[in-house]
Amino acid sequence: MSAAKPGMAMTAGSAPAGTVRLTTAQALLRFLDSQYVELDGVENKFVQGVAGIFGHGNVVGLGEALAGGGHGLVYFQGHNEQGAAHMAVGFAKQANRRRIFAVTSSIGPGALNMVTAAGAALVNRIPVLFLPGDVFACRQPDPVLQQVEHWDDYTATANDAFRAVSRYWDRVNRPEQLMSACINAMRVLTDPAETGPVTLALPQDVQGEVYDYPEEFLARRVHHIPRRPPTKGEVERAVAMIKASRRPIAICGGGVRYSEAGKAFAAFCASFGIPFGETQAGKGAVPWDDPWNLGGIGVTGGLAANRIARDADLVIAVGTRLGDFTTGSHALFRNPKAAVLSVNVNSFDASKMNGLSMIADAKEGLDALSAGLKAVDWKGGHGDDVKNALAEWRKEWDRLYSESDPAGLSQVRVLGELNESLLPRNAIVVGASGSIPGDLQRVWRTRADGSYHMEYGFSCMGYEIAAALGAKMAAPEREVVALVGDGSYVMLHSELLTAIQEDIRIHVVVFDNAGYQCIDNLQQSQGIVTFGNDLRKRDPSTGRLTGSLITVDFARNGESYGARGFSVRSLEELRPAVKAALAGSTATVIDVKVTPKSMTHDYESWWRVGTAQVSENPKVEEAARKIAREVQTARKF
Repeated sequence: MSAAKPGMAMTAGSAPAGTVRLTTAQALLRFLDSQYVELDGVENKFVQGVAGIFGHGNVVGLGEALAGGGHGLVYFQGHNEQGAAHMAVGFAKQANRRRIFAVTSSIGPGALNMVTAAGAALVNRIPVLFLPGDVFACRQPDPVLQQVEHWDDYTATANDAFRAVSRYWDRVNRPEQLMSACINAMRVLTDPAETGPVTLALPQDVQGEVYDYPEEFLARRVHHIPRRPPTKGEVERAVAMIKASRRPIAICGGGVRYSEAGKAFAAFCASFGIPFGETQAGKGAVPWDDPWNLGGIGVTGGLAANRIARDADLVIAVGTRLGDFTTGSHALFRNPKAAVLSVNVNSFDASKMNGLSMIADAKEGLDALSAGLKAVDWKGGHGDDVKNALAEWRKEWDRLYSESDPAGLSQVRVLGELNESLLPRNAIVVGASGSIPGDLQRVWRTRADGSYHMEYGFSCMGYEIAAALGAKMAAPEREVVALVGDGSYVMLHSELLTAIQEDIRIHVVVFDNAGYQCIDNLQQSQGIVTFGNDLRKRDPSTGRLTGSLITVDFARNGESYGARGFSVRSLEELRPAVKAALAGSTATVIDVKVTPKSMTHDYESWWRVGTAQVSENPKVEEAARKIAREVQTARKF
């Protein structure tokens, strides 16, 4: 039996043998409910549920299917489409990309609210399925509510905005198109090399149209996640490159975490005397006190990693996309002979910085390198440099954790208290933006696998609270703490209400320093006067935002949602507040007033920014000249 024509209903009756008569939305959910992934012999149900907000563009199609039977997917009601999507990103990241959520919205503004979160998923290589409603495929009632119109391209809708931030994008304009769209979606979502956000735009009329779907399409399907081994030639070339080096440094990237290759990475470095630095995504794959772990590397890195990197003659980049914060805008590795060897499942990432590529799963690649290096009896030649660099850095680390701020409560001191004495060793900390990620990469001591959850590829303000909710859903047995600046909290905290609604206990620690102090630091570092970053009222005498500081009671804001609120202005108030939060049964908001500029600062790194080369301010022009000088020393690609 053929499918109904677009815009027409199929008559009731029995479906042909081997098929099931369903609407497009019903078939989509049954398909998603039947998807599994397998890695190393362990199977997981891949799609756990759907989160989102209903509107006219999805409630009578996908919403009807969710409300009906025939599937086992849970539905989470979001309170901002971006927040619901960040929750899905946080869930998939914490689940090491083995489990995901789909996210749905109505057409127009609801869909566009999710684009930012899709960008975060794309940059961080996190699988999320976006299911935005779309305009009528039949076009008969156009223009409908919330429809954008392009008179030079009538096929363009708001959902085309997802094209730039999706690893795979499709629009299901007929019920039978769902099958190829879904197969392609799963191909991308489950592939370690290609994974990222997938968008299936669902026209609101097509969602409710019926089709006789083959039972084969709806059957249980297992996607086997491969551990791609390197080729013999790749191993031989990589071993030769390492053998020719004397002072290599390795980089532990997010690929090490997602491959669950932390132990293999640590063993590789220990076996051959190779020190390593951690990226934001890779931090925590190996415990902080591993003798070869130099800590964070790059712009938000620490003294030890950046010093060893400066003179390294080889960079072994494992599972990292080599962003500018990791490479110090390509200027971190000062040795003119320094070469790059990249072990990465993704060929695009592996080819960066003119590196020698080993296209392989992190664990498989490290095991192959270990076997090859043992055969040639090679060891690194750093001598006492690593031990000395670590000793100096850990002395500075201890100073940062213990230093008092005469002006008030230090942000770094609060982190030290949380890390060393207040939070459980396996607590998951979630961060994303502002000065907190830099502090965390430099000084947070990770002791348990999966305890460090940082979105710093997109550095998306508003990610933290929603992602903490997702992380808690992925690891309900662990404490989950969102570490968030006041600016990011104000930008997006709507999913705190979801946490209350679902009785999911997360903890939100707000570091209130009265503005965007991280960006103010950048502004001042380039000779620019403080402008537009403090949370101040407008001064009527100057017409600028230079008036009195605005004080926000974030604890009471959390209480208004139903969370338990704590106000903290001293260490004496912090300790009992955290203790009470951990002993409670509901979500908490701990409002910590910290002093501006009490974060960590750079440790022998450089970040390239586009400072004005001509300005009325001579300090700005001097900063631009300094950047030009640094550019000359940086690698060009």
